[in-house]
Amino acid sequence: MSFDGIVIGGGPAGIFAAITAAQGGQRVLLLEQNDRLGKKLLITGKGRCNVTNNCGAQEVLRNVPRNGRFLYSAMDAFPPERIMEFFEANGCDLKTERGNRVFPVTDRSASVLDCLKQVLRRSGVTLRTARVKGIVTDNGAVSGVRAEGETIPCKWVILATGGLSYPATGSTGDGYRMAAELGHTIVPGEGSLVPLETAGADAGDMQGLSLRNVGVKLLNAKGKVLYKDFGELLFTHFGVSGPTVLSASCHLKGEGCKLVIDLKPALDEGKLDDRILRDLEMYQNRSMENALTDLLPRSMIPVVLRRLDIDPALQANSLKKQQRRALVELLKGFSLEITGKRPVAEAIITSGGVKTGEIDPKTMQSKKVPGLYFAGEIIDCDAYTGGFNLQIAWATAYAAGRAVSGQV
Repeated sequence: MSFDGIVIGGGPAGIFAAITAAQGGQRVLLLEQNDRLGKKLLITGKGRCNVTNNCGAQEVLRNVPRNGRFLYSAMDAFPPERIMEFFEANGCDLKTERGNRVFPVTDRSASVLDCLKQVLRRSGVTLRTARVKGIVTDNGAVSGVRAEGETIPCKWVILATGGLSYPATGSTGDGYRMAAELGHTIVPGEGSLVPLETAGADAGDMQGLSLRNVGVKLLNAKGKVLYKDFGELLFTHFGVSGPTVLSASCHLKGEGCKLVIDLKPALDEGKLDDRILRDLEMYQNRSMENALTDLLPRSMIPVVLRRLDIDPALQANSLKKQQRRALVELLKGFSLEITGKRPVAEAIITSGGVKTGEIDPKTMQSKKVPGLYFAGEIIDCDAYTGGFNLQIAWATAYAAGRAVSGQV
């Protein structure tokens, strides 16, 4: 059987690009090296799959800290409402939760993947399991694909092989190698949306503690605010994680950075001081480790008292004014020294990839190799948490699929 084109990579971008091209009249072969499609999709959103964010195209772009301008045309042509319509029309009902995050009503990633696979079959896409060795060119243009023991001729190729995160799902960096072999510049990949490691024992002593509704700021060595957010944070054995931290990781630059947590963002220092005074008066005959239980989570109290050099056994009515003042300042600015990111293998997505300046933003076609297109995480674009990265995958896949079928 002959094919017009080949999509390499069976993740969300690859599947959607194949569907779009096939529905545009192309004979499409989808090559996936794993024994099944969408392995990474199944673990996104903690197994629930945050399909997109229920917002406009401009709001998506505001949540893309790197190369957002490159996505302007693709996102305008295929905003979140379009992918939501696609799933709803094909039997996968969706719901919108806090932060405009969109999930399947079933709360199961498998519902999203099953929907994609059904449309893939109906669209007439041929699926094969094979690891691609390279892309063949003739007179500088795409002419075929080399896959385990054979060369398959085609007129176009869409590379949708993902990045480097979660290598067990097939994100091995093969796409970077193939693009580089054809002359493309690869921006070195590193983890983005990745937990952060911190110095000292404090985070580990609070391992498992999840905080909600806290303010978070990432500062560089000079004290400049690199990123600020509000929401959830989790302490781990190595440092910190959670949505606010994952988004902050996109902005981590150089050494000497620290994360500053406002544990009581709803209260200014004066009101917080009044609150602490009331607690100390209410529990005046208790020890400090027991007097703060209304104010702080139990596992955080020893850490806070240790930082302030306050004896946990000190009776509450013996706390000095300057100690109380130091407590207020610490609760409004609990800082942790960042020593680095967790390995890229633990990242939700990869920052880096094929340089955007070498890709046509309307069609996702290579500016160097006619017939070569890109979709999804292989492109040097990444966004914050909230469904924005999958929205990038859908929009770039749609642009590439439309382009190869002559609809752009």
